[in-house]
Amino acid sequence: MPPARRSGAKTSGPAASGGQRTLTFGNKSKVTKSGAPVTSHSAKKDAILLQEVSDNNSVASSKESYEPTTAEIAIEDQTKAEVKRPRTKEELEALKITDLQVKKYWRVVEEERLAPRVHQKDLTLNEKILRHFDLSSHYGPCVGIARLKRWNRANNLNLHPPIEVLAVLLKEEERNNKAAQRAYVDELLSSKLSVD
Repeated sequence: MPPARRSGAKTSGPAASGGQRTLTFGNKSKVTKSGAPVTSHSAKKDAILLQEVSDNNSVASSKESYEPTTAEIAIEDQTKAEVKRPRTKEELEALKITDLQVKKYWRVVEEERLAPRVHQKDLTLNEKILRHFDLSSHYGPCVGIARLKRWNRANNLNLHPPIEVLAVLLKEEERNNKAAQRAYVDELLSSKLSVD
């Protein structure tokens, strides 16, 4: 049986001592909330504006003195190690793959989908292929590992990663595109907050 309710005025608690504030949303509903005393509305706006201005100044100064994160450095080191070792037979095959074959591979991947990709209209074909590879969990985790190293690991484990992905990775490496080795998910997870 539930405990009996007390009737009458409250003798303890924040509402009894006047510490609980009442918030009003229109005329019909009221919500009570304990917390600090409410300051004036304009004082809050001024404090928020001052905070935004100081944040913008610190963001501008941090953009000038950009230092790579430890994840970026680790992925760059992994890529250098993968590139230094001798070429495998798969890499030699991938170097022979033409752009037409890469487009054909992507067309087949797109046909498997039920709906078109909406948010990837601005991306290049290579970036679309690499992001698809990133999100394919069949080949292992993509965070904290270079894409080339991930492809080689999946190949060593006989998971049969697409050779077209390796072709794209090697072409991006030839173009000295360091950003292509880092998974987009990894960038999102370890990115610094910047307010523009």
